[in-house]
Amino acid sequence: MIKAGVIGATGYAGQQLVYLLKYHKEVEIIFLSSNSYSGKKYSDVYTNYYGIIDNVLVSTEEALEKYDEIDVLFLALPHGKSIELVKKAVDKGVKVIDLGADYRLDSKEEFEKWYQIEHPYESLLKESEYALVELKDKESIKNSKVIANPGCYPTATLLGIAPLLKKKFIDTKNIIVDAKSGISGAGRGIDIYKLYCEATENVKAYKVASHRHTAEIEQEMSKLANKDIKITFTPTLIPMSRGILSTIYANLKINKTKQELLEIYKEFYKENKFVRIREIDVQTKDVKRTNYCDITINIDNRTNRVIITSVIDNIVKGAAGQAIQNMNVLFDLEENMGIENISIYI
Repeated sequence: MIKAGVIGATGYAGQQLVYLLKYHKEVEIIFLSSNSYSGKKYSDVYTNYYGIIDNVLVSTEEALEKYDEIDVLFLALPHGKSIELVKKAVDKGVKVIDLGADYRLDSKEEFEKWYQIEHPYESLLKESEYALVELKDKESIKNSKVIANPGCYPTATLLGIAPLLKKKFIDTKNIIVDAKSGISGAGRGIDIYKLYCEATENVKAYKVASHRHTAEIEQEMSKLANKDIKITFTPTLIPMSRGILSTIYANLKINKTKQELLEIYKEFYKENKFVRIREIDVQTKDVKRTNYCDITINIDNRTNRVIITSVIDNIVKGAAGQAIQNMNVLFDLEENMGIENISIYI
């Protein structure tokens, strides 16, 4: 059995992760940690787990004392909170899967520019593996000490555009990403804009031209295209609990029909269990509470633009489900173990 610990277990992504770990047949949960609720039972925080997950939550300091008991540490914390915890885990020989942003960027300078905090472990930052499984060599994941779990917006966007970048089918100078997210993507903390009366019957673009996931998307797009890429990225908050729809616009450099591009996408992802190429318009309902990413393509012949639409569940494929997928690869298990469910339509 894989012995796992979770720090940040009471946020939305942390809760989803705990749920998936609980029902994973190769995992034993050793500890769940939350500074906000330390000393309380998990089922007191999330009452749906009453009689099922009654573990007493420990503080971060108490969790540190339990590193010797685990094989893998999951971190589901806001940016800046994982930096030291990752270093201490690696020093103990514990594998780390970080659902936060602290080890996603290759460059210390880029991290500090976008997140406005110092990163003291440049070598560890460079050694971490940005592990979007469908686009990575699985051996590099297996050999990693630190897995940087990709962000939700980047996951939907990168999976959507990767085949076109790899094959150099598009002009990389004017890529536009318009992505919409459910409110859970903003976390469980209390903010006015997340209150029901503020969010319902409302759509709001936010952090326009300044969202931190821009750096992550540009970094990985540049690797796929083997050239420096800058994008225009606009995130929008929509009044639903979970889900992301990313619409990506780019100018085509080749003459292909929609059907030909769909076949290219199907070939590109044929070995991947969780990417589904659809010939119909995709919708978040089809991937809700699952680890699937559904993608479709349309071509605007008037403007010679390709329009890619990609949908995921931001808490599963965009966070906890992808973390389990990475754990499965890391420990040489079936990639879809514990995350095989399909969406319940209503």
